Amino acid sequence: MTNNKRQPAMDDLSLFLAVFEENNFRAAARRLGLSPSTLSERISALEKSIGAPLLIRTTRSVTPTEAGRALAARVSPLLSEMRAALNDAASSQHALRGTLKLNVTGAVMVDILPTLLDRFLTCHPQVRVELMVDDRLVDVTSAGCDAGIRYGEHLAKDTIAVPVGPRIQRLALAASPSYLALQGYPSHPSDLLNHDCIRLKYSSGALVAWEFERDGETVSVDPPGRLIVGVNGAGAAVDLARSSKGVIATFENWLQPCFQSGELQPVLPDWWQAFEGPWLYFSSRFMSAPLRAFVDFLAEERR
Repeated sequence: MTNNKRQPAMDDLSLFLAVFEENNFRAAARRLGLSPSTLSERISALEKSIGAPLLIRTTRSVTPTEAGRALAARVSPLLSEMRAALNDAASSQHALRGTLKLNVTGAVMVDILPTLLDRFLTCHPQVRVELMVDDRLVDVTSAGCDAGIRYGEHLAKDTIAVPVGPRIQRLALAASPSYLALQGYPSHPSDLLNHDCIRLKYSSGALVAWEFERDGETVSVDPPGRLIVGVNGAGAAVDLARSSKGVIATFENWLQPCFQSGELQPVLPDWWQAFEGPWLYFSSRFMSAPLRAFVDFLAEERR
């Protein structure tokens, strides 16, 4: 007996993945350019065609069912590979085109990635780039991205990683000259416990202790912080330091313009700890044409 049950369309699966990733119909609808009611109707039709509920809806949240989570885990990489195949086909007879979708930490958006993308887009004028800025560690394939950019300690072992930007960076401390004149200059990292400190909080809610090292001595300091700012507001945090609100610890390259202008002074520079720069990482299963071009571009930049 023939099974006439309608199979779900790929478009419907893409809509479901958008709601799954956003955990919210309104946010997913904005991302897709649809009305929430239309999106809800399409998802309901998908559930009906499958014969199983995929999402549990309440007035406050959307939670995937076990079937929904299983479907997302299997469909997401397939859709990513399909998009990559379509982009490659579009690029096969003409100049490189398609979309490069990256999930990146906000740390690279200040002064590393924008300059790289400026040169990359100049080389490939028909390529589009979409950036998802998220400091949480995510599976880039499940998020519908070609690749991600993170620092080394957050890389999964089964990914391919390509260096991006400076290979060595440092966690630097700074304060305004007027703050230091009033509060005094710390002579040891432990002195920071008696200072007004400006802390940066990650999207996960974590406040990472400040790590220092000199002549074999390592010190970890976790000051309470008079001001705590989310990492997405790092620029505002630097401005607060310039306004004499306290001592800030952040990327040295972010602070260099303020050091050069004299608006901020280095604090305990002999103790600044170096760490490895960011990496572009992606699955070994496939590479879209725009991602392959970006990897080649980064290799050329290193040379």
